[in-house]
Amino acid sequence: MTPARKMVPGRGFASSAKKDLPQKHAAGNHDLIKRFTWEIASISVYLEDLRQFWAKAIGISGPQWMILMAISDLDQDDGVPVNAVSKQLHVDPSFVTTQSKLLEKKGLLRRKPSPIDARVVQMSLTDKTRNHLANLSAQLDAMNEFVFEEFGKDELTEFTKKLVAVKNRLEKARLKIALDFGLA
Repeated sequence: MTPARKMVPGRGFASSAKKDLPQKHAAGNHDLIKRFTWEIASISVYLEDLRQFWAKAIGISGPQWMILMAISDLDQDDGVPVNAVSKQLHVDPSFVTTQSKLLEKKGLLRRKPSPIDARVVQMSLTDKTRNHLANLSAQLDAMNEFVFEEFGKDELTEFTKKLVAVKNRLEKARLKIALDFGLA
């Protein structure tokens, strides 16, 4: 015999057999979800402040710092295309192009056409930038150690996986809402 199913507004169909199971998902925890989202918003503000501090230390803006960090993370010794950086940062490629030209003028990154497709611009960090980052490395490491001291490697891995899952679901929810409101 199959369990009865009933329509749950906003969620589709749910089995009545699940009502006896402990609540695993967050659907009924609206206060907890609100608190979680406020905590994430606060974390975002603090991360933005830290980006501004690090950027100021080398004479650039916070968004420019993020471009350098994305290139640093993504570069495999052959440069990183503008579109890969824009995707990583969730910004328009034209923004990355404009800012990368300013960073190039400051001698902090190199821009060169891709050897495969001259329409694609590959960006890489200069030695000057690598030296700046090396000088900040001890401070960055100390900050990360302080911030994440409560996490072991396995805990941080699991926590990160859950945050990635939340991020992916938020991206899908954003797209659905945009479609629902005719904004996509």
